[in-house]
Amino acid sequence: MKRSEVLRTIVGVLMLVSLATAQDGFFSSWEDRTRATLAQQPSWPTALFTSNAGLVQLVRFDAVRQITTGTSSWNYGNSKGLDLVPWYKTEFDVTVPPYLEHNSPMVQDGFGDVSMLLKYRILSDSERHSYSVSASVGGTIPTGSYTNGARAGTISPTAYGGKGFRKFDVQSTVSETLPTGQTAKSGRPVTWNAVAQYKIGKFFWPEVENNATYFRGGPHDGKTQDFVTPGLMLSKFKLAHAASNRLSLTFGAGEQIATSHYHAYNHGLAFSTRFAF
Repeated sequence: MKRSEVLRTIVGVLMLVSLATAQDGFFSSWEDRTRATLAQQPSWPTALFTSNAGLVQLVRFDAVRQITTGTSSWNYGNSKGLDLVPWYKTEFDVTVPPYLEHNSPMVQDGFGDVSMLLKYRILSDSERHSYSVSASVGGTIPTGSYTNGARAGTISPTAYGGKGFRKFDVQSTVSETLPTGQTAKSGRPVTWNAVAQYKIGKFFWPEVENNATYFRGGPHDGKTQDFVTPGLMLSKFKLAHAASNRLSLTFGAGEQIATSHYHAYNHGLAFSTRFAF
């Protein structure tokens, strides 16, 4: 082998080693930053429908069966996906478009809209006072097929708050969906979710949620839709013994029960799986 070929080989190996080291350093820094950020907030599990008052880094898949008189439909994904903590006190979510199966010849199955969210944790304490306050701005892109998505894109500012009392915690979120077009047809609904959770033993978190939507404008103007959702979260099953390793699984299930006169469906069976990393 010529000297020039040997030099090129050595340079190539050094470049690969340097790249691997840089990637290793990048992911190590990310893990350290995520671990430090999440250690400063309570470790409450995220409820079935109410978003966490703090930040999360996980991959999530949900399935919801919505039951009405004589028929039912499935929502695979339920607008969940990848949640990251790329910067200190900040979360960025990219969701997988849900697939909607209507089980009806009147409505065609298909994918819903793509959505994204940027969230910032304003205040938190993980020890003595156990609380968290956050704010976010989310948005959807009208990529849904057939009538499975919104008529236009939307922007949704949201406020989050939570308070813990030993093994008991309460979390709540309030948001408004603002369409970027066709406001008269879509309206500007306000959503309020709240959950009460209690930890039993090592893994069990029974919860009761209230999921309310107040319609402003659009075809349902003035109506209110409300569900009470008893559920159970199993959190969290560690996948590694090291305390610094965040790999874990969380499972959850519950049933939405309509309590308002107006409701798009009578019951909703929800199932959730999350992989934290």
